Amino acid sequence: MSPVRNLILSLLLVGGLQAASVETIVGIGNPASIDGASIRASLNNPFGVVRGPDGALWFCEYDGHRVRKIDDQGNVVTIVGNGEAGFSGDGGPALEASLNRPHEIRFDAEGDLYIADMRNHAIRKVDLRTNRIETIAGDGTMGFSGDGGPAIKARLRQPHSIQFGPEGKLYIADTGNHRIRAIDLETKAISTLSGDGERNPTLDGAPYAGVSMNGPRSIDFDARGDLWIVLRNANQVFRLDMRAGTIHHIAGTGEKGFTGNGGPARLATLSGPKGIAIAPNGDAYLADTESHTVRMIEAESGILRLIAGTGEKGDGPDGPALKCRFARLHGIFLDYDGSLLVGDSENHRIRAIRGLGR
Repeated sequence: MSPVRNLILSLLLVGGLQAASVETIVGIGNPASIDGASIRASLNNPFGVVRGPDGALWFCEYDGHRVRKIDDQGNVVTIVGNGEAGFSGDGGPALEASLNRPHEIRFDAEGDLYIADMRNHAIRKVDLRTNRIETIAGDGTMGFSGDGGPAIKARLRQPHSIQFGPEGKLYIADTGNHRIRAIDLETKAISTLSGDGERNPTLDGAPYAGVSMNGPRSIDFDARGDLWIVLRNANQVFRLDMRAGTIHHIAGTGEKGFTGNGGPARLATLSGPKGIAIAPNGDAYLADTESHTVRMIEAESGILRLIAGTGEKGDGPDGPALKCRFARLHGIFLDYDGSLLVGDSENHRIRAIRGLGR
């Protein structure tokens, strides 16, 4: 691509980003879990957010210990959790169960709900036909064990992120164990995909099976079937080439900071990134939590772009994305219309970033 064309594309992109806007979808800003009409509903530290197979916007609340959604009548309703921090309810109604700091939610191909129940060191599943909850991984005790055996008997340590791979396995960012683990949902067996349990620097280009990774916090798959990993402690992003079996450095120098916007992502500094969403074209959107911003790794150029936020903690206002302040955002999801859904956690709101032009 010629330098002139690169410049034109860059100017067009910057113009598109400046035109992006933020809209609050739900949450009036006070920390409470109050169901009702979405314009009046209260949220309590929303983390993971996703568009469900029913078309509804679903989210989990870290401090509310619940999973909720906006139904087709525009009302916020609680689907999972009695609001008390605990580990109970398996085999019974999901509404009567106790969760403990749920961090992320996903849906399988059958439309059932999966929850990274972080402080319970477990992954839980809700059959949405019966609304019954069960634990599918983790025995509720913090630790590391069980590879090669039943996931239900294994031990996890603060799993934060989950995602389904193209072959149907459920992948887990087993954050406290510094590993990525996988559950074969046919055999129910768990295994370690990547990570040796150490916090050493991750070696670029090495076989991913035995590398170190410091605090894998969020994961997502791209259209090619490669797994992207956000290392919150290391302030970096890596990609697992699932065909070659190698790991590749994508963004972040390893130092914590908020520099490098508009330049190569590998030379930029990140600030406690905790969420990732990969677009169909390969662009990677990051919830850069400690800088209170959304940043994007452009697939074509490898450039890091600032998408939303000012770099300062605050609450809004809705309007131009680069003038809207966030407060330790966590969950991020690329919606079907191309907008980004953001769990603006400490503002107790869910916001949409529209008009990205990508």
